[in-house]
Amino acid sequence: MTQAKNRSPQAKCENILKSERDYNVEHNILPSEVAIIDRLLRRPLELLKVYNELEEKLDRSPSGLRTVLRTLLSTAAFWCPEKSALARQERAKLREVNRKIAASAQKLAELLEERELLNNHSGFFGGEIYDVYSAIEAAGSDQTLFQWHVKEPLQRLSGQYDMKYWPSLPVVIQAIATDADTTKINAGDALTAAGTEGARSSRADFFKSLFVALEKNSQSKFGLIPRDFRLSDESLASLANCALDHGAEELVDGAYVKRLRQRRREIILDERAVE
Repeated sequence: MTQAKNRSPQAKCENILKSERDYNVEHNILPSEVAIIDRLLRRPLELLKVYNELEEKLDRSPSGLRTVLRTLLSTAAFWCPEKSALARQERAKLREVNRKIAASAQKLAELLEERELLNNHSGFFGGEIYDVYSAIEAAGSDQTLFQWHVKEPLQRLSGQYDMKYWPSLPVVIQAIATDADTTKINAGDALTAAGTEGARSSRADFFKSLFVALEKNSQSKFGLIPRDFRLSDESLASLANCALDHGAEELVDGAYVKRLRQRRREIILDERAVE
């Protein structure tokens, strides 16, 4: 009886979760994933159908089963609603920093032009950094690698082409201002893009990131999850409810997940049509 129980879908999945938990605790890593595992283990009845479905669809792929559960843990840890909200705050902060850089660099470029004019026509001269080469040389004065590898060939290059061939300092700074003012803020990876797709943070962020994470770990992307694996909307909803510790008033259902999936399919089709 005990052996049969240990071979049950629930036991298989929970054993994987417990082994992940033990490893993380032993190595003192990923405490957020440990917390999520504890949530899952506290709500076994809500996950019974999920475990049965995972066993049914991944019975011939133990590595696929473990990968699905690991993907759930990492996504819930790093793309929970709180983390998505923080990511949006960081994106907004980056936009503000770029705005300040653009304004400051524009002002600096104007001041450098004014100083250049005064140096050339006032009868006085001030400032040792007066061109691109002198700026780079001054910046690299304490950089060992620059001194050993770059300084000498740069000196030869500056001797070969005098400063009339180089952009002036004001022009260089103006380029920095223009770049900061016109740059587009892009996500560094597909999960970040999915999790911050909307203008505002919502519980949909987690599912969008999870969809992408499962795809990235599919055999079609050289991962371990079978190509034809597709978890039901109801199971995805149950996993989210437990992993994100949703209370009775926060629970999502299969219909909610189905709408998200349909919307995602429409977006993918629209993108392919544009291509």
